[in-house]
Amino acid sequence: MPPIPRRNLLKAAAATGAAVPFSWMLAQAAPQAAAADRAADKDKAADEPVKITWLEEGGLGAAAGSTFGVPWPQGAHPADRTFALTTADGKDVPLQTWATAYWPDGSLKWTAHAAGEGLGDGTAYRLDPGEPAAPAKKVTVTEKGGRITVDTGVIRAVIGRGGEKLVRSVTRGSTEIARDGRLVLLRQGDIDDGDHGSAKWDRFDGEISGAKVEQKGPVRAVVRIDGKHRKGGRSWLPFSVRLYFYAGADSFRMVHTITFDGDQTAGHESGDFIRGLGVRFSVPMRDEAYDRHIRIAGEGKGFLTEAVKGITGLRRDPGASVRKAQVKGEKLADPATWDQRVTSRLHLIPTWGDYTLSQLSADGFTLRKRTKPGHGWIPAGGGGRASGFGYVGGVSGGLSFGLRDFWEKFPAQLDIRGAAGDEAEVTLWLWSPEAQPMDLRFYHDGLGQDTYAEQLEGLNITYEDYEPKFGTPYGIARTSELTFWANAATPSADTLVQQAAALRTPPQLVAGPADLVRAKVFGGLFAPVDRSTSAKAKIEDRLDFLFDYHKGQVEQRRWYGFWDYGDIMHTYDEDRHQWRYDVGGYAWDNSELSTDLWLWLAYLRSGRADIYRFAEAMTRHTGEVDAYHLGKWTGLGTRHGVQHFADSAKQQRISTAVYRRYLYYLTADERIGDIMHALVDSDESFLVLDPQRKVRPDPDYKPDRHALSIGFGTDWSGLAGAWLTEWERRGPQAEKAEARLRSTMETIAAQTNGFVQGAALYDLDTGKYAIDDKPKVSVSHLSAVFGLVEVCAEVIDLIDMPKFKEAWLDYCRYFNATKAEQKARYGTDFGSLILLQGHSRLDAYAAVQLQDEKLAARAWQKFTEFHEGDGYPDASVSWKTTRIDGPDALVPGVEAAWVSTNATAQYGLAAIQNLALLGDKLPG
Repeated sequence: MPPIPRRNLLKAAAATGAAVPFSWMLAQAAPQAAAADRAADKDKAADEPVKITWLEEGGLGAAAGSTFGVPWPQGAHPADRTFALTTADGKDVPLQTWATAYWPDGSLKWTAHAAGEGLGDGTAYRLDPGEPAAPAKKVTVTEKGGRITVDTGVIRAVIGRGGEKLVRSVTRGSTEIARDGRLVLLRQGDIDDGDHGSAKWDRFDGEISGAKVEQKGPVRAVVRIDGKHRKGGRSWLPFSVRLYFYAGADSFRMVHTITFDGDQTAGHESGDFIRGLGVRFSVPMRDEAYDRHIRIAGEGKGFLTEAVKGITGLRRDPGASVRKAQVKGEKLADPATWDQRVTSRLHLIPTWGDYTLSQLSADGFTLRKRTKPGHGWIPAGGGGRASGFGYVGGVSGGLSFGLRDFWEKFPAQLDIRGAAGDEAEVTLWLWSPEAQPMDLRFYHDGLGQDTYAEQLEGLNITYEDYEPKFGTPYGIARTSELTFWANAATPSADTLVQQAAALRTPPQLVAGPADLVRAKVFGGLFAPVDRSTSAKAKIEDRLDFLFDYHKGQVEQRRWYGFWDYGDIMHTYDEDRHQWRYDVGGYAWDNSELSTDLWLWLAYLRSGRADIYRFAEAMTRHTGEVDAYHLGKWTGLGTRHGVQHFADSAKQQRISTAVYRRYLYYLTADERIGDIMHALVDSDESFLVLDPQRKVRPDPDYKPDRHALSIGFGTDWSGLAGAWLTEWERRGPQAEKAEARLRSTMETIAAQTNGFVQGAALYDLDTGKYAIDDKPKVSVSHLSAVFGLVEVCAEVIDLIDMPKFKEAWLDYCRYFNATKAEQKARYGTDFGSLILLQGHSRLDAYAAVQLQDEKLAARAWQKFTEFHEGDGYPDASVSWKTTRIDGPDALVPGVEAAWVSTNATAQYGLAAIQNLALLGDKLPG
């Protein structure tokens, strides 16, 4: 941090009644010594290796590879630095590296690394500056004509640039394993509310509009394919598919995104109700029917293990060795060597060509099979939660396939068709055609809320901000992950278990909390878990309690489903012993008060795999489903509600890039990168929709390109998060993003009351706020709790702008100050504020920046003391759950009726940041 001018320190001390401690003054009095220390730290950081480990135990397993992110202290490594990865015993691991973010001085801030071949069964690795090892079999990409060919050295995939076939063929050696990879959509024009299922449906096929190579190896290759689903003259439901390949791998990963652009209203076949959404491949079947195999994963390590023509369990025995070989998937001996009572009757044994596993709820799947179309299905088993994985092929090769989060994002389905013929067809249904059609209609008829006054009355009873035609899914998106293996033969049982495990939980390499903290990224607002004192241990225990409780509630309340998985509920109804899933703004959380941020900071400091996976699922959900990616509200997100798109408050605070940055930098995930990049121009959305339209005191305000009212809190933090990310990534609009970030910082700082001013008029063309010559005081408890704290901590680190820093520190100092102190500084107080516990982290930040003991004490005081209806104060929270059973609850479980997700998010953020900033000042 650049030193704060002495006059500012004294001014701050006087304003808060604090005396600046002498020891801190000494620290500020030696800037040259501090600069020398920073230079020494830089040199040390450049020499220190980073320890890389697996997020979960098990190593790489059957996965193709892992891509992971590593942060670096400012100045530690120049932009052209190369890195090498080695195992614990010093063996080189082939590595591909690229930069994902830069510090302002041009040095590396975040790097992404891809590794696969050579990771072996290792549990820990070392990342150092150096020349990376080259893979024995490099992944290569060839572009020619209308196709892109990717060769991993083991398999070769031909990808289309046009037409309907995304993956034209997948071969291993000279054997074609799969062909004609394509997308399938079933559309139904109406919903049969009578439940008789008489509505007609149409089939649409994915049609490519373009394909682009994003990476060419040598370790990792990425191809992006875009298009829409088409039938005849109509194209709709845009898709974006990425295919990932690693050197030396026999598999590839698909990341599949759809964006809904249909009509969710029903009537006269004009609606767009998705009946089925899938990915389909054809698999050549070359072997004899008794050498063809079906494998379908059930629960855990369970599998259906069958041959298309089974020779086990017959009245006549072909021989123990033959039976054993077929079950193991091995090539059978010549039937002439079997018991001839079987050989002579082989033609009388049925061939089973079709299989279907349907997962229509989070708790149950069914499995059935038949010989061929026109004949009856027979049940083949069932269970609770299927892995979403299968295999079809034979002893000469076959395709393993799977859909991640299969039961979590029900209704899902796996189909195998025609396995007894020359070509089997595999379909992975992201939305099962056996389920009810996807129903995205708004859930009520408006209830007479036609005017703003009536809508505000609705807000005062159900907490839902309703407005006609605002509850639309048009523009929301969903991403699914699939993996395919091209096998040289039917895999062994152990290999199948490993493949299914790699699908369910993709192996992820990570840097540990110590290295993440050392790099001083994300504003330095987290520190490793510390239980060194009883007071610290008590807070750590409470943080663990809150995460474990919310995680447990996902399972107990079954918060699963295609559109829902990843989100949690907002508020509890203690009378019904149920979360308020059906009460307006109390239902789905939609990132309210920064739940995502709490989870990511909790992971960064702990390294806990369960927190990472929870945060990963939430980021996938909130970034896709709770925000708009097409249409007039592109770049905005939807406030919490009964449906993820229901509320009429469409705002930056939900779509903000601040919530996505963590997953992106930890994994270099391209889809998350797309989402953040698309937000760079989202300031344009304020022309379309005024977020304050229902409560704005000026009834004559009309959005004007050169005079848009944009707040300094929830609005600016979202915009600034996108600009900051684009700038440090050096994205296509980095220059514009940096300019907008700096110009808005300058003009916020130039306001007489800085952040306390609340808002100003913004010019879309200049990227500047107008300076209001009439000082105002407009402070909301919401302004700082949607990423503003985190954005300001980062930009103050990156950009030397003392006036901006002073404006932010003023806001931090005075939010939790007494009304008298507020009035003395601004001429009026801030009114009655809430979320004081959550705002204690602003006190902590200011205390460190200003080296103010009184602010440090106030931070812990506000964190622990009782505030009516606010947070989790020490004196009034039990930190326990209560058992609930029938008939009070639908299913037995536990409740903590005092828990709300708002309070959890703000308590979690305050606890984590206060411990990081002022852990040594914690009383007791």
